[in-house]
Amino acid sequence: MYTSNDNGYPERWDVLVIGAGNAGLCAAITAAEAGCSVLVLEAAPRDMRGGNTRHTRNLRAMHEEPTDVLTDAYSFEEYFEDLMRVTRGVTNKELAGLTLEKSAELTSWLGERGVRFQPALSGTLNLGRTNAFFLGGGRALLNSLCRHAEGLGVALHYDTEVADILIDDGFCEGVRLAGGETVPAKKVITTAGGFEANLDWLAEGWGEAAKNFLVRGTPWNTGTVLKSLLDHGVKPVGALDQCHAVAIDARAPKYDGGIASRIDGVPFGIVLNRDAERFYDEGEDFWPKRYAIWGRLVAGQPDQIAYAILDSVGVSRFMPSVFTPIRDDSIEGLAEQLGLDPAATRAAVDSFNAACPEGPIDQSILDGKATGGLSPEKTNWAAPIAAPPYYGFPLRPGITFTYMGVEVNSSAQILMVDGRPSANLYAAGEIMAGNVLGQGYLAGIGMTIGAVFGRIAGADAARSLNRQPGDTHHG
Repeated sequence: MYTSNDNGYPERWDVLVIGAGNAGLCAAITAAEAGCSVLVLEAAPRDMRGGNTRHTRNLRAMHEEPTDVLTDAYSFEEYFEDLMRVTRGVTNKELAGLTLEKSAELTSWLGERGVRFQPALSGTLNLGRTNAFFLGGGRALLNSLCRHAEGLGVALHYDTEVADILIDDGFCEGVRLAGGETVPAKKVITTAGGFEANLDWLAEGWGEAAKNFLVRGTPWNTGTVLKSLLDHGVKPVGALDQCHAVAIDARAPKYDGGIASRIDGVPFGIVLNRDAERFYDEGEDFWPKRYAIWGRLVAGQPDQIAYAILDSVGVSRFMPSVFTPIRDDSIEGLAEQLGLDPAATRAAVDSFNAACPEGPIDQSILDGKATGGLSPEKTNWAAPIAAPPYYGFPLRPGITFTYMGVEVNSSAQILMVDGRPSANLYAAGEIMAGNVLGQGYLAGIGMTIGAVFGRIAGADAARSLNRQPGDTHHG
């Protein structure tokens, strides 16, 4: 199927891309436009293609002036400052800077290849300035990129799992499929995601707590490709226990819950653990910048469970959730429904309410409306939970993607353990995102990293093969 010319395919592909998500398709398109023969292998069936890209909505892009899809300006300096804040400096600053610089090209580049964007968002979340939203979401983006790739002659094969990367002294000959067949290629670009769907691997970093995690992302990201790379002497990057972990509704499915399972209401109430105790500042920052920390926070609580408690005013301040909140006319009744101790829950709410300042909150800014005398304090948007009915959301850690991956250079070449770049092996997307995201998260930056390094990998692979646009036979 792959190694003969019977079906018109070359005996040896110029570029083989593993994974048909955002990063993989950007790499495939870039290489194909440069004149390469390109094969994309996707483990999922066609209807479930695209990895975590299926669940995305936007990417984060710098721009010096307003565009058709972004308002005002979002400078390199501000973007970099935001990234440094959430990662606390745990990043490769060279690759981070490259990501931000190249992000300025993405909306126009994607638009020219059929991706449509929404008009810039308005409202209080400030996202219209920093994030460009895909019209129709991640699935629409995938469909557009797949159509464009196929129009360029890119071959996309679904239900095709890569079991092993064939590497000898840093040189990749191709891949071995789960069925035993080998696929040779001159250049290989790995964009197969991480290992968030492999709970046993997650448990190596998180211990038994991992068994209570829900996987917000695709069930096909089991880490097979990453493990093969590491087994063959590729240099790892990032920590095993670092990941994009969001507080999601505990009623979400075990796998593939997607973005709709997230609970955005944390800043407008309080969060209690199973013992009805607060454990972190719910008003630390706006959710686009800091919501990702709550997955890790809940993961650190007993039984990896927590509960967001809000009143009728707080519940109206954020987008409705997919799951109906648990509701009761009294705090004690709500506690019973959630499985919390009613007296302890009442005491936690009363203590919080007594510590809240007078006056309204302003959710459009960090308003400084802070509690006084609590541990931990709530530093913004501290409004009493006093207007019935009362609402509760059970929360669990929802793992979207992992940060431990492979180290790359500015050409997206994978580095071996001795620091040498592989001659023909590249990485883009989640599998190398830990170079930029050592910890923390900025809304939309995962898609940005994937698109930027996908384009870099595809361009470098084509350049090293001396391909030119219009080349048609490279077997």
